[in-house]
Amino acid sequence: MTNIALFGPPGAGKGTQSQKLIQKYQLTHIAPGDLLREHINKKTALGRQVASYINKGKLAPNALVIDIVAAQLAAQKNGDGFLFDGFPRTAIQAKALEEALASHNMQIDAVVFLEVPEQELIKRIKARAQIAGRVDDQDKFKIATRMRIYHSETLPVAKHYAQQNKLYKVHGVGAVDAIFERIVAVVGQLSAMPALK
Repeated sequence: MTNIALFGPPGAGKGTQSQKLIQKYQLTHIAPGDLLREHINKKTALGRQVASYINKGKLAPNALVIDIVAAQLAAQKNGDGFLFDGFPRTAIQAKALEEALASHNMQIDAVVFLEVPEQELIKRIKARAQIAGRVDDQDKFKIATRMRIYHSETLPVAKHYAQQNKLYKVHGVGAVDAIFERIVAVVGQLSAMPALK
């Protein structure tokens, strides 16, 4: 079982690459952001609670996101591995994820960091806003807030995993399939490690 976190700034292509990884490796997809947006669209109690954060470009509260992930882990712990899409986003979430995985005798094996220049990210986010209609992609202030939060709260998570020798940087610019091949090369390195076979 291999557990991978796909990491990167807003607009890096995590969702796009996640779908390709899931298909290739039969990993269980855990994407708290998608689940939260689904609740917002359905106007559930949870959705209304979270909307005030997401609609301002802020992160949802750690406790809420951690609970969602822990529930998914417990429900689907017997698969081929997990792909965490855009999670963890804070140091608190990283620690909670490690504890939740350890309780099932698992760990994060790799954090694949999609590196994309900020100018390219903004271009992608604006294009995604037109295609997908995501509320958090449609406002310059919200985009700037998300980037600021990414640099202050999320980027330190990369350092945390780098210190554990679990961070793999992947150039995230180019054709979708070319980026995917770079990610597959990283996953191939993991598969060659005896502990991960």
